[in-house]
Amino acid sequence: MNNATHGASFPLLNDYQRDFPLVSEPFARIGAAQGLAEAEVLAQYRRLQAEGLVSRIGPVFAPRRIGVSTLAALAAPPERLEWVAERVSTHPEVNHNYGREHRYNLWFVATAPDAQRLQAVLGAIESESGCPVIALPLEEEFHIDLGFDLGAAGRQRAAVPGKGGGLVELSAAERTLMAVLQGGLPLEQRPFRTLAERAGMTEEALLATLQGWLERGILKRFGVVVRHHELGFTANAMCVWDVPDARASELGARLAAESDVTLCYRRRRSLPDWPYNLFCMIHGKAREEVLARRQELADRLGLDAWPHDLLFSTRRFKQQGACYARHDELRQVGHG
Repeated sequence: MNNATHGASFPLLNDYQRDFPLVSEPFARIGAAQGLAEAEVLAQYRRLQAEGLVSRIGPVFAPRRIGVSTLAALAAPPERLEWVAERVSTHPEVNHNYGREHRYNLWFVATAPDAQRLQAVLGAIESESGCPVIALPLEEEFHIDLGFDLGAAGRQRAAVPGKGGGLVELSAAERTLMAVLQGGLPLEQRPFRTLAERAGMTEEALLATLQGWLERGILKRFGVVVRHHELGFTANAMCVWDVPDARASELGARLAAESDVTLCYRRRRSLPDWPYNLFCMIHGKAREEVLARRQELADRLGLDAWPHDLLFSTRRFKQQGACYARHDELRQVGHG
């Protein structure tokens, strides 16, 4: 992404990843705030999406609130990695699928409406690939998908308290809306009215539902979902430590406060193959930059007193929003 494009579009990319206006004409509201005509806002978002810098504008659902998910990994023979990755990516339940530098060289996130479906997907992947799969479900979140602040490197992050709560049961109308939202917001003057028609509800009811989901913690955020690799953040590493469980919450909270950390959580170990329980992601524009940031954080927090590892991403095979809707619900609204 060139600097001129970045400068002109920076507020549209950065400022509306959260707090996107949930109003009838959101792009007019954004234009009023940015000193732009509504048509110019729409034109810029269409261009950013066409260039691959924006994945979509839409909801990011909180993990463990409306379904189940897990991070999983397998060790594919290097000569079969691309074939195995292709098979894994064909599953609609898989939303992220990355190659990484490790014996466990393929890492993916799978989501499903319920545990039974999730286990079926993992079992199918294991059977198809011929590779044992380790599942590392989330146990505690410290910082997950509250956006990708493009200007925050090196700054302390303000705490954003989570809403918490367990699994919620959505109504039939809410589940239909969830499926409708899968493709993101149409880039038009009244996008919520279009989605409401597809969901069989009024625009007012749709906006009220989205606001309610935010307030109840069902959504982490509603807004612009950027593609960090296309924005120049081409290096990323998953940093892991095997810390005492009694210290994990404290250390995770301290890591999550660092703006260099883009994701941070505690996950279940998978012994004896995977002993690590504290995870964070660091993104940067170069490998050396990520290494330096990781080492500075580890030194300052004393993290490397415990066993640790570092897994740089080698290839992105798949990246899309998590899908908790059932296949029949997606087909009903034309997404499957």
